[in-house]
Amino acid sequence: MSLPIKWVRDIGLKPGDTLNLTPMPNKTLLVSSNVVSKERSVLKASIDYLHTESAENNLRIIISHYLAGYDSLRLTTSKGFSAYDRKFIKDSVRQKLIGLELVEESRNELVFLCLLNYTDLPLGRVIKNMYGLVLSMLLDSMTALRNHNVEIAEDVIQRDDDVDRFYLLAVRQLKASLDDIELAEKIGIRNPRDCLGYRLIIKSIERVGDHAVKIATNVLKMDSGINADDPIFKMAELSRKVFESSIDLIAEEDLRAINKIVVDAKNVSQFGISLESRDDGSPRNVALSMILESLRRVAEYSADIAEVSINMNVKQI
Repeated sequence: MSLPIKWVRDIGLKPGDTLNLTPMPNKTLLVSSNVVSKERSVLKASIDYLHTESAENNLRIIISHYLAGYDSLRLTTSKGFSAYDRKFIKDSVRQKLIGLELVEESRNELVFLCLLNYTDLPLGRVIKNMYGLVLSMLLDSMTALRNHNVEIAEDVIQRDDDVDRFYLLAVRQLKASLDDIELAEKIGIRNPRDCLGYRLIIKSIERVGDHAVKIATNVLKMDSGINADDPIFKMAELSRKVFESSIDLIAEEDLRAINKIVVDAKNVSQFGISLESRDDGSPRNVALSMILESLRRVAEYSADIAEVSINMNVKQI
């Protein structure tokens, strides 16, 4: 077998070293080598902190490097960090980015290192954790609505940070899997083409979580609870069930069963439209109308998940 000389030199391959040949879904072979130094395997980035931008904007740049797969992020500034900016960045990284830990700190530098092993949290478990959190948020937001429990509503809103953490981790994993077929297999991705499907699925789950937050936020705008017999709770139950079904069938090959979820989700959405009759403009009914809209969106995102599952489970040509 002849190997490109530049590739051999770049990875430091020597006579007697072992190469791995991995069959790819498109009938090609992937040639890879374990001859990679630890220094080479750790991706490092140096980021200039922009004082002309807000702390939130600087955080987005940090998140973009985390998603791109960098393991070491060195945030630097010649002017030094203000007390607010330093606290905001440290707290936000802790709350939003799983595995990224502050390992060095000075007046002009913050150094974060990703200590997470991907195989400790395979993609399936990340999606399961996201789904479990979002489902509990949906259930609790409706409990808060029925009893006008402000404490539960506020807790639902706070839990959204945990959903975002798993979402960002899943995006990082998927991006890394596109460059490393062995990693993809280790975290449970059967085929590289499934990465796009999983990316759409986790985004839909994250958006369902956002609507659970919107429901809780509207509960806080109301001054009393809602009778348990109100049809809005039937709408909530139908939306939740179709959401559960869409997740349960992600890995199934029964396309008829998955198709039924799409149909059911559209029916649930239509049922929600039929309940839109509270149009007197009072703050209470405006909040209820917004909650109904969020429940409709939950059903629609469930249909999106099901449609992606259909696309992922069609047998490869």
